[in-house]
Amino acid sequence: MASKERGAYVDIMAVQKEVTGSCILGVAKFQNETTTRFIIDCGMFQEEKYSQYNSDFPFDPSNIDFCIATHNHVDHTGRLPLLQKQGFTKKIYVSKPTSYLLPLALEDSYKVVKEMAKRNFVSPLYSSNNVTDTISQVKAVEYGVSYQVSENIKLTMFKNGHLPGAAIVLVQISSSNCDDINILFTGDYNNKNLFLDVPDLPDWVLELPLTIVQESTYGTTNSSTIEKCFRRNVAKCIENGGSVVIPAFALGRYQEILYEFKCMQKEGVLPLDVEIFAAGNLAHRYTDLFVKGKLDIKDEMLDFLPENLNFVGKHQHQDVMNSAKSKIVLTTSGAGTYGPAPQYIQHYIRQPNALIHFTGFTPEGTLGARLKNAQKGEVVSVAGLFPVKRADVQYTTEFSAHAKADEMIDFLKQFKNLKLVLVNHGEMSVQDLFAERVVREVDPKNVGILGRDYFYRINPYGLVKTLSTKF
Repeated sequence: MASKERGAYVDIMAVQKEVTGSCILGVAKFQNETTTRFIIDCGMFQEEKYSQYNSDFPFDPSNIDFCIATHNHVDHTGRLPLLQKQGFTKKIYVSKPTSYLLPLALEDSYKVVKEMAKRNFVSPLYSSNNVTDTISQVKAVEYGVSYQVSENIKLTMFKNGHLPGAAIVLVQISSSNCDDINILFTGDYNNKNLFLDVPDLPDWVLELPLTIVQESTYGTTNSSTIEKCFRRNVAKCIENGGSVVIPAFALGRYQEILYEFKCMQKEGVLPLDVEIFAAGNLAHRYTDLFVKGKLDIKDEMLDFLPENLNFVGKHQHQDVMNSAKSKIVLTTSGAGTYGPAPQYIQHYIRQPNALIHFTGFTPEGTLGARLKNAQKGEVVSVAGLFPVKRADVQYTTEFSAHAKADEMIDFLKQFKNLKLVLVNHGEMSVQDLFAERVVREVDPKNVGILGRDYFYRINPYGLVKTLSTKF
């Protein structure tokens, strides 16, 4: 066995500082003086304060040897076409379900990118040709099967409850006369999913000497503190003759809310004569994949659509809003900024008996964040107009696709030989507090926060040192 001073090592850092824009760079150095560079995810920044990072990378994309996408959300995959535009030509490894979802997402994201560029009188970040070329670079892999992605690096994906297609990713870096360097990337992690069977990680993974890159989105929230208010809020609004607008993420959340309506109907909480309108073309296409069983959905969950459901396109939105009947509108996007959501919110925010109910994370600078922070009677900016906020605006985390702090701690406690835990993907204050909790309750050899400031040098024995990135 080689000494700690010799053999392969890998330097890793994260491009993102907080929740969105996920992209982790790994630079593996070998004894024969060769180098392999890879990235985990390549997402779009959605926080307003980080938007300047969207147009470039702190590395040369043409030097990246492969990319792994943990799941199909824009804050993890949205900049893949820009990566391709700037010179990346190699494989993008995804799970098989994600290989069905990602082309739809990238095509839809391009429409948003093009529209935003038009509004701001600038060129789009990338072209439709970049999207087409990116899709051609996608390579689907099966869960639980190890793939040799370069001469010295092996990849294994494991099913993750965050959403259909999500993966926990194990990267194993080998070198002659040395033990492997094992790094487990949780991606956006959840231990359960309404639509999926989520198996435990196999024992052989739990016993590896490991570095784990652990998300921390809800790193200060325990599962026992989550208040379930969605059903109550929706039922009350409908009972009072109002209409409900529910912005939702197109993948996962949208389908879960549809199932929630079905349950409410069965239990008599939601009258069957209340029409449900489902808006958002991308969400329609994802829902079709759910229904057709393309995404490893449990057989018993394939029939999840509620009664009196109407899928509506862009030419029908005005008719929906013109109707005075009490109704429910489920629409993209989750934070309310894109898709049909701004159109519906602009109409219903003025109505005192209406409810706008957010069901997921609303990053700083999004329409959802602004509406949540505004007081009733305050003037708000929505899609170019300035209506007065008279509607009730509510928010719930009960549908969150992320594990909570106690669940993440339990996840980490499974591992028998934790060398290093690197916390990322959370607001900065949350990352700090969760890292402290990991030290106290899990007690791995080392704990750090993976961001733009430091490279962490890792070898088979764990952390070697930290190095300033100078970004």
